Amino acid sequence: MTIPLVTMASVAQCPHGIPGTLIASATKVLVVGAPVLVMGDKGMVAGCPFQLPPVPTPSPCVTLMLTGASGKVLVEGKPALKMNPGDLGVAATQAPQGPVVWASVQTKVLAA
Repeated sequence: MTIPLVTMASVAQCPHGIPGTLIASATKVLVVGAPVLVMGDKGMVAGCPFQLPPVPTPSPCVTLMLTGASGKVLVEGKPALKMNPGDLGVAATQAPQGPVVWASVQTKVLAA
């Protein structure tokens, strides 16, 4: 099954609807004009309002953990990242907050 590659132009949100900023460490390969993310790259989230009940305790998403590495496509020697329903928003305590919501991903380059 082929799945779209994630680029810096992709739009990913934390589970609470706050857009993340995707940061690519590899910059030599562009897909539709944007650098492709590789294994180890993450997204950063600022302004997530999530709080833990019953007593409101702030636990905002701060990182988007991207785990969908391609088994066949390498970028600068590292596996390229694919859109993955298993990607997670993570709090500063490393507690998983829920799945990343992919709002926009390029569809011209797919990988297995």
